[in-house]
Amino acid sequence: MSTNRHIDKVCIVCITVLLILSLILISLKKAGALPASADMGYESRLFDTSKVHTIDIIMEDWDGFIETCETEEYSACSVVIDDETYKNIGIRAKGNTSLSSVKRYGNNRYSFKIEFDCYNTGISYHGLDKISLNNIIQDNTYMKDYLCYQMMGSFDVAAPLCSYAYITVNGEDWGLYLAVEAVEESFLERNYGNAYGELYKPDSMDMGGGRGNGGKFDGEDFGEREIPESAQMPDPGQPPEGTQIPDPGQPPEGAQLPENIELPQYKNIHDSFEIPVPENTPQNGGIPANDDVSLIYTDDSYESYNNIFDNAKTDITDNDKERLIASLKALNEGENIADIVDTNQVIRYFVVHNFVCNFDSYTGSMIHDGRMSMIPWDYNLAFGGFESGTGAKGLVNYPIDSPICGGEISSRPMLAWIFENKEYTELYHTYFDEFITEYLGSGIFTEEIDNISQMIAPYVEKDPTKFCTYEEFEAGAETLKKFCLLRAESITGQLNGTIPSTSEEQKANSSALIDADGLNITDMGSMR
Repeated sequence: MSTNRHIDKVCIVCITVLLILSLILISLKKAGALPASADMGYESRLFDTSKVHTIDIIMEDWDGFIETCETEEYSACSVVIDDETYKNIGIRAKGNTSLSSVKRYGNNRYSFKIEFDCYNTGISYHGLDKISLNNIIQDNTYMKDYLCYQMMGSFDVAAPLCSYAYITVNGEDWGLYLAVEAVEESFLERNYGNAYGELYKPDSMDMGGGRGNGGKFDGEDFGEREIPESAQMPDPGQPPEGTQIPDPGQPPEGAQLPENIELPQYKNIHDSFEIPVPENTPQNGGIPANDDVSLIYTDDSYESYNNIFDNAKTDITDNDKERLIASLKALNEGENIADIVDTNQVIRYFVVHNFVCNFDSYTGSMIHDGRMSMIPWDYNLAFGGFESGTGAKGLVNYPIDSPICGGEISSRPMLAWIFENKEYTELYHTYFDEFITEYLGSGIFTEEIDNISQMIAPYVEKDPTKFCTYEEFEAGAETLKKFCLLRAESITGQLNGTIPSTSEEQKANSSALIDADGLNITDMGSMR
């Protein structure tokens, strides 16, 4: 009896100590005394980049699921990831204009999103709540997304983990995909710890499908987003009244466009940030641009930022909204930049981002510890895949000090501050030199791209749903390598002053630019 009483006391003491330790840990996390990032079990499993992984999707009515993919509704399935089985999880198609683009290619190779806890809370893949399976559309190299994320990650930018996965469906070959860590709770906790702040994915009018462009983590279907009155678009599939667009596939009357330029169909235009549009061409083919998605401060009204707040990826409060608006105001006024922007991280982001010439971009923004940062996403059209008549020479030599297409740097406040302050501009150049020297000049890039090509080649060759031929893949991979090496050579010249680093200077001295004869950008894949 005496022994039992002592055991009870010991248990009570132990429980009390554990509770105290837990409270201390919680306090330390809130105070920021613990490391910002967290180790997640999935990092060394699915995202081991030394091999091609296997994912078998098991579903009774796969054909029926494929027929309804454009609705982006979740369906139940099981998946086997490298011999580990997960039952009763959610799968749906994902994408924006790529959903409709798949049909134009004449196959059913959609991108997918797998949500482990869609039906059963608590299920995860070693801590991972959701993954994207990218179909590698419009990318003959199979490597654009992969390389961009690896470049970002190696340059200390918080970037999604990714790896190659060969997909089978009910044991039958489906194709080589890129598995990408979803930028949601697991990603945020891995990079920023439990107190990870708020995540926004600014997005305006979604005209090409693509439920995945915004919304909370719970997978709720929010239906069609309400278009703000400022957009003045009563019918999202039609241009505003008075807009002179006689043919949605043609440029507006009076726009001076080169003969070889092609504009997307009006109904498929989605808001982007760095679209290469010739001078005097109305942005987005005449569609009114949205200031909030460009992170431009207008006023203190919540409604002025619906395209940001309606697409918050984390739960936000009125205090969060006010904090973001105050940050945008300070950002646009150029005041106390270091207090509202994670300057080192954002400059590093733009170094890599501007190197890879991704004009379908200016993506998500993150508020953490009161400061904004940028998170890379969606690079299948990098390396000039979104270009319209710029040409290989223009892309190889794309100016690092005026990296905006179709507008002024001042229209991109998250970038403008870098060039408005001599100290930040010099840091931008220093980081660019560091990136080129350590990644491109050291031979790391050449070795990496050769290894990746060799690793995935057998899977590309047997891929039954691929968007290109195996020969086109080989040509694309070789072109990608040449492009990056020439781009590095040009940027080295731009940094040391032998090559102009702004668009105006390049127009005045085009003879100084790196020659790109024989380089066919479309070999790497492009919008079509």
